[in-house]
Amino acid sequence: MRSIWKGAISFGLVTIPVKLYSATEQKDVSFHQVHRKDGGRIRYKRVCTQDGEEVPYADIAKGYELATGEIVVLTDEDFEDLPLSTSRRIDVLQFTPAEQIDPIYFAKSYYLEPDAQGAKPYVLLRNALESSGQVAVVKVALRQRESLATLRVRDGVFVLETMLWPDEIRAPDFGFLEEDIEVRAQELKMAESLITTMESDFDPSEYHDTYREALQQVIEAKVAGKEVIAPSEEEEARPAVDLMAALRASVEAAKREREGGPAKQKKAAGGKSKNGVKAADKADEKADEKADEKAQEKAQPKRKTRKSA
Repeated sequence: MRSIWKGAISFGLVTIPVKLYSATEQKDVSFHQVHRKDGGRIRYKRVCTQDGEEVPYADIAKGYELATGEIVVLTDEDFEDLPLSTSRRIDVLQFTPAEQIDPIYFAKSYYLEPDAQGAKPYVLLRNALESSGQVAVVKVALRQRESLATLRVRDGVFVLETMLWPDEIRAPDFGFLEEDIEVRAQELKMAESLITTMESDFDPSEYHDTYREALQQVIEAKVAGKEVIAPSEEEEARPAVDLMAALRASVEAAKREREGGPAKQKKAAGGKSKNGVKAADKADEKADEKADEKAQEKAQPKRKTRKSA
């Protein structure tokens, strides 16, 4: 990896010189725009819409469009007086429990490596932060943008995670939130049972990008001159008509998949044995079935009896 920024963590009167590295990378398959006829690369020119002339980079400025459609042109001198920190410091503002920060705020992750003279204070702060179970809330200026961020420890290394500002988080405004949607107790219990059945420790290595792998196979087949066969389309899933039946079927399918897959040891909830849990599940299912039958009987209109003459 190559460092993309050098600065220092400012923690009280302690300064820890560090280097910044991108912690993630996108594995997308990249393409160029080409001429379909001969494969020639498509080039774009920077052309002014006013005079039609090509404009060199040296003559390009930043423009802000007003609501009226007019453009305010900003020069490099206009940006010089802005209060953007150039001290290359990661200022620690406070420490807080990690669960208090909604993951929706996180934007991008970076690794921090200490310089040779900063290794000891780096390890000291790392160990103290790790034992506290908290994260450091910091402020940092990267790429002409000031951001809030957090410092946490992962695999013995500080991870700097830049954050969005509160006014950059959109509020959900959906009609169903205002509706009074009733969920039956049996449905909720069955949904919770489905969650319990599918419960497992998260192992990211179990998942992979099937689309990118298939796309890479298409490219390799093109290179080898092979015939490319399109995969069959999957049937589109439709909303369940009977929610309770769909939940019950999902629980059974999840149980069959779990029994057929690799055995994973789990502690029975509440200290119950496996047999006790199975018996409780069966009892719950019978109770749910009886409740459904009673509900259906109540929902059916009663027939009037005809009196004989």
